[in-house]
Amino acid sequence: MPAKIRLQRHGRKGYAYYHIVIADSRAPRDGKFIERIGSYNPNTNPATIDLKFERALHWLTTGAQPTDTTRNILSAEGVLMKKHLLEGVKKGAFDAAEADKRFEAWKASKEANVNKTKEQLAAEKATAAKARMAAEVEVNKAKAAELAKKKSDAIAAAAEAEAAANAPAEVAAEEPAEVAE
Repeated sequence: MPAKIRLQRHGRKGYAYYHIVIADSRAPRDGKFIERIGSYNPNTNPATIDLKFERALHWLTTGAQPTDTTRNILSAEGVLMKKHLLEGVKKGAFDAAEADKRFEAWKASKEANVNKTKEQLAAEKATAAKARMAAEVEVNKAKAAELAKKKSDAIAAAAEAEAAANAPAEVAAEEPAEVAE
């Protein structure tokens, strides 16, 4: 029975997440599986991967073949690196302590890169929020200036109307005096 490490789709249309499973290669994609070793959610930024590291390493060493996507996931999590280092120990290239040291160094650099990416995304998000706020402030200033202009125009129009209303009464009062003469 050839075992495969592959993804099993879950979720709704347009918002899928996946279980990482060990399954017989002849089984359907979402069908029967031997063991679930993790999950993968590509909807988050960066993608969320929850993996049982030791079980994945065990299945790789026993001959399970990962699909292309799961190979990328296992590589990103360091399972393939650990397997590579363990094979070096078996061949006598270096000892287990050296393999652990190299793996920890790789893991630290990987985490630093992920944290750098997260900080960069957060900074870009903050910058975009500041830009939106500045644009909104400018729009509000323009609206306030337009409103002030309308109010001053309305006050001026009301003053002219009041002056016009008072002026004809005065003119009308003066006209009969002239007519009477």
